[in-house]
Amino acid sequence: MELHWADWMAAEALEARGTLHRVATGITPSGPIHLGNIREVMTADLVYRGLRSKDIDPDFIYIADSFDPLRKVYPFLPESYKEYIGKPLAHVPDPQGCCDNYAEHFLQPFLCALEDLGIKPRVLRADRLYKEGVYTDVITEAMSGREKISAILSEVSGREMPPNWSPLNALCRQCGRLSGTTITGFRPERHQVDYTCDCGYEGTADYSIGEAKLVWRVDWPARWKALGVTMEPFGKDHAAPGGSYDTGIRISREIFGYEPPFPMVYEWIYLKGQGAMSSSTGVAVSIEDMLELLPPQVVRYLIARARPEKHIEFDPGQALINLLEEYDKLERIHFGEEPADEESASQAGRLYSMSQPDGEGAARQIRIPFRHMVVSAQIARGSFGRLKEVLIRSGYGQAVQDEDRVRREMEYALVWLRKYAPPAFVFEVREELPEGVAALDAAQRQALLQMAESLSGCDPDARELENMLYTVAGEAGLKSTQLFQAVYTAILGQKSGPRAAPFILSLEREFVIERLRQAAAARSE
Repeated sequence: MELHWADWMAAEALEARGTLHRVATGITPSGPIHLGNIREVMTADLVYRGLRSKDIDPDFIYIADSFDPLRKVYPFLPESYKEYIGKPLAHVPDPQGCCDNYAEHFLQPFLCALEDLGIKPRVLRADRLYKEGVYTDVITEAMSGREKISAILSEVSGREMPPNWSPLNALCRQCGRLSGTTITGFRPERHQVDYTCDCGYEGTADYSIGEAKLVWRVDWPARWKALGVTMEPFGKDHAAPGGSYDTGIRISREIFGYEPPFPMVYEWIYLKGQGAMSSSTGVAVSIEDMLELLPPQVVRYLIARARPEKHIEFDPGQALINLLEEYDKLERIHFGEEPADEESASQAGRLYSMSQPDGEGAARQIRIPFRHMVVSAQIARGSFGRLKEVLIRSGYGQAVQDEDRVRREMEYALVWLRKYAPPAFVFEVREELPEGVAALDAAQRQALLQMAESLSGCDPDARELENMLYTVAGEAGLKSTQLFQAVYTAILGQKSGPRAAPFILSLEREFVIERLRQAAAARSE
């Protein structure tokens, strides 16, 4: 029985294309590579894992489109980059001067993120592929069939192609641009084209050594043949009627004589309230930022749990806690700690393994719920030493023994608090008695005093303390919310806060007792 959508896709591909497979994916490193881009790469990775589980040995490649031209001055670039528009990304300087070129500046952190996520394709760079002659034969075929390609593009896309259209752009020797050149001659026996450029230069380019590049709608199917691609994910824009996949199918079969790859169409990832993620519009969460916010297995789970044709809405606010709690539940089912029927347990187990960077997952660890870590980190005011004390007081003494993991989880919570947490989740334990206690009424002050006395005489767990709060509220003639507000006012200086019982237990008991007594003794002016 197939247990995950990637297993189903793998089975369909095996039936359609046999057992020899090369799964490909690729992204243009034109800006920060974001979570939306990761969906493409991870879709390929998940299906690659599905193929491997069927005892075959597929190849997995990632093509960085480093030979694509810089198309515009993006919002994150200085205006001076206008002079590089039209030049290949691999020929544009790094905006921060830390890498060899523009493409590598955005590619390197992305490759590091892939490593963290357990995604390990062979990485190919398009500019090098062109220079090494990998595209030479397909370029010759494309140039020889340019009139037929032009007719295919017109017929499928509905776009009328200009009379001098060419599937190839020469790299101008004078200005260094791919855009702006017009092919005027073709000598296939020498792998050469003649060209003129808008800058006024006329020259000859040898496409066997990377002096020219195919236009996108031809480059894509040419890549399929040149690299032997059999499976590839792509976004819904390419899959639209008349889009680049439709033209690619025709060009691949009719020009290159190659059967197109098994398609894997995916929907966008949307950022809550802002729309589809895109580097060019600035609506994005970079993958580096994601891995500062979430463990790699949860980033994988976010994508692995949804079929590719379903859109994903990512909300880094309060919904992030729900995501983490979903993952925690998946983990409990996988380890048999939460009841589930046999089929559901099997499906959860497969989704769990697909979510692990190593494909398996470590031995069961005591996890600190994210919601509790958010509270604990604020009580500790960012100090790891104080955090350990807070966690021990609240029942996570065994978990604290793995200090490296607890440090990471604390950092995830602090990043969320700093960047994404709704105001209701943010608080500060006041070192001095807040002024707001003066507004508490007599019944609230009496209830706080009773809580202080009750706490001084026992050592309750969370459930016992919760019952104590409700009992004290009732005896004082208060609604439970009125007592909770009084507690939060006394400790935080605000009327709301985290769940009361675990919060109180996370604090030093003597501090809580003394603070409640002080608040009970306060009088309004």
